[in-house]
Amino acid sequence: MSDRRPRAAWRRRPGPPPAASSEQPSPAEPSVVQSTLYRDGRRVSSPATLADTFRQLRAHPDGMAWIDLQYPTVEELHYLAAEFDLHELAVEDAMEAHQRPKLERYGDTLFVVLRAARYLDAPEEVDFGELHVFVGPDFLITVRHADAPDLSAARLRMEENPDLLALGPEAVLYAILDAVVDGYVPVVAGVQNDIDEIETEVFGGDPAVSRRIYELSREMVEFQRATRPLVGMLHALIAGFAKYGTDEELQRYLRDVADHVTHTSERVDGFRQALTDILTVNATLVTQQQNAEMRALAEAGFEQNEEIKKISSWAAILFAPTLVGTIYGMNFDNMPELHWAGGYPFAVVLMAVVCTSLYVVFKRKDWL
Repeated sequence: MSDRRPRAAWRRRPGPPPAASSEQPSPAEPSVVQSTLYRDGRRVSSPATLADTFRQLRAHPDGMAWIDLQYPTVEELHYLAAEFDLHELAVEDAMEAHQRPKLERYGDTLFVVLRAARYLDAPEEVDFGELHVFVGPDFLITVRHADAPDLSAARLRMEENPDLLALGPEAVLYAILDAVVDGYVPVVAGVQNDIDEIETEVFGGDPAVSRRIYELSREMVEFQRATRPLVGMLHALIAGFAKYGTDEELQRYLRDVADHVTHTSERVDGFRQALTDILTVNATLVTQQQNAEMRALAEAGFEQNEEIKKISSWAAILFAPTLVGTIYGMNFDNMPELHWAGGYPFAVVLMAVVCTSLYVVFKRKDWL
């Protein structure tokens, strides 16, 4: 990666560099966060436009340009592609975004897609951003499609270490990789805290915890998609150390980043497995709770049925004397029992016999 060719040796539109008056017009550049020219590890200038950056880089073939864009337009990317001879497939990926992390080489240019992450405390969720990096012999272009990552800290770190910055665009790529991986650390801490809270909520019987587990599991799937390919990408860079003559100091830095990425990827895998286990435990607890509620309802229903039996039995027992008394209370003249001397004792005995019989029947049926 560190075999830097003279600027005139790599492909460009034919013809000498155009004069300022005939230069291809630069589009409006609201997306250019910063454009900086470096020589020997130190900042030379910060051109205001892309056209000024191109002109100054031509004037200093031993320099390096770092162009940082955020939400660029199609015209801006085409403008950069024409100047630095960027491959059309890489430019198309940078336009569309929503790419998975990958590392591809197009001639002298390396194209890298990274997924940055940050933990948002207020909503307790993980926010993912996408970063595309073009690394050439004497330039580095960063294209961001989100607020994360913030590359200002990486730029400041490199400018405070001129010896490392003097190694060229591949050193800046290392700083960007390191910044993205370091950004995973607070995310891992935040997710670990969320999982601890979820475990407490699961055993506390919180009914809303299932939704939180599901949402966090989806975030861990996205986190895996961001970290797993990065492990292979860094191993591919490490494998190319000898071929591209990467500086030994830079090799050590990249190996350190690879170790951090591997550790983070393992933590994320562990988080996803833990959430799967927690979801299983929560489902079991919910099922047990539902079974307990159904059993309680069944017991309540059984008790209610027993009470209804008792009420119905006593209602039937009391209905018998009421029926006899109601009939004899009609006082019809043609009722022979009304003038019979034994009518009253007979009615009383009849009520007693009927009530006693019903009581015995209901008692044998365990209704009383």
